[in-house]
Amino acid sequence: MNDTVRLAVFDCDGTLVDGQAAVVEAMEAACKALGMPVPDAKETRRSVGLSLPSAMLTLFPDADLEQRAELVEAYKNAFRAARERNAVVEPLYDGISELLHTLKDEGWCLAVATGKSHRGLKHTLETHGLTHLFSSLQTADRNPSKPDPTMLREAMRECDAQTCAMIGDTSYDIAMATQVGARAIGVDWGYHAPEELLDAGAEAIATSAQELKDLLDG
Repeated sequence: MNDTVRLAVFDCDGTLVDGQAAVVEAMEAACKALGMPVPDAKETRRSVGLSLPSAMLTLFPDADLEQRAELVEAYKNAFRAARERNAVVEPLYDGISELLHTLKDEGWCLAVATGKSHRGLKHTLETHGLTHLFSSLQTADRNPSKPDPTMLREAMRECDAQTCAMIGDTSYDIAMATQVGARAIGVDWGYHAPEELLDAGAEAIATSAQELKDLLDG
């Protein structure tokens, strides 16, 4: 691997885009369809970043394997139906588009490591015209769920990078980075509190896209 490659790996929901409303609504629809109790919206948001099976295990620890599998399918169906009626809103956070374009222009290799499916991630990036900026897309349907570090290792392999900076809003993102000796940078506009990210091993917490750029340069 090449130790001169500067690789920045971004989480998606809670870091690049704010998809919390769509996630909470899809979870509520899935639970109602199966007659299951709807988890608190805060807990649903905290599960963002995990693969769907892992999220359902976290939210419904007393449900059996079959029930959790049904919840996964019901969630997928609810989210797909919302997309088909153009009801999914996932706005970019302030300054993110400009940050990504600047990093790309400066020679950074960019990647995504997300709990989204590959199809869902591609749709999100295409919606915002960002697909061409990324050299590696690592998703939970093609890799083990965070905090397993496989997605980071695959991004480094695909980008021929010796190490990377992982940027995310959850302790799962930070845990991934620390397991492979990568830089771990948190953002304060997502779904886990900054204190949790620091406790998990984040070197710093960005409060804006510009501050994130400064941290990456540092």
